[in-house]
Amino acid sequence: MIKANVISGHSNWKRIIKKPNDYLKNRLSILSKSPSFINKNHEFSILLTNDKEMKNLNYKFRKKNKTTDVLSFPIKIKNKKKLYVGDLAISYEIVRKRSKETNFFIEFDKMWIHGYLHLIGYDHKKNNDYKKMFRKEKLILKYFHKVT
Repeated sequence: MIKANVISGHSNWKRIIKKPNDYLKNRLSILSKSPSFINKNHEFSILLTNDKEMKNLNYKFRKKNKTTDVLSFPIKIKNKKKLYVGDLAISYEIVRKRSKETNFFIEFDKMWIHGYLHLIGYDHKKNNDYKKMFRKEKLILKYFHKVT
C-alpha cells in the first residue's frame, strides 16, 4: 500500500481535516486498489502548511519569491519493501481559496495527487507531458469524487 506521513505545520488544516493522517490513509488505500497503479509500495511525506512557509520554501529551493500551491521534492530511497519517493508541501490558503469554487477536499486531493505524480516522475514542462499528467490526475480523482 502507498503510505503518506502527514506533518501538520499549520493549525488551520485541522479545522477542516480533523485527522489528516487517517484521511490520507483512506485515500491511499483506495488508490492502492486501483488497477492503474502498478507500484503500490511508495512512501512519501506531506507538510500541511501556510502561504508564508510555502513562500519561504519556494524561495529557498526554487529562487521564486512568492507562494505556491504545492511543492514536490522527489528523492528515491529504497527501504526494505518500500520506496520512499519524496516530500510534498501544500498551502492551506490556496486550497481554501480554490475550494470556494468546488470543495475543500476536492482541491486538497487535486494538490496532493499532483505533487505525488511529480514525485513518481510525471512532469508538465512539455504540452504532451502536461496532457499525460492531467489525464492521470483526473483518473485518480475519479476514484474519490464525481469529477467530470
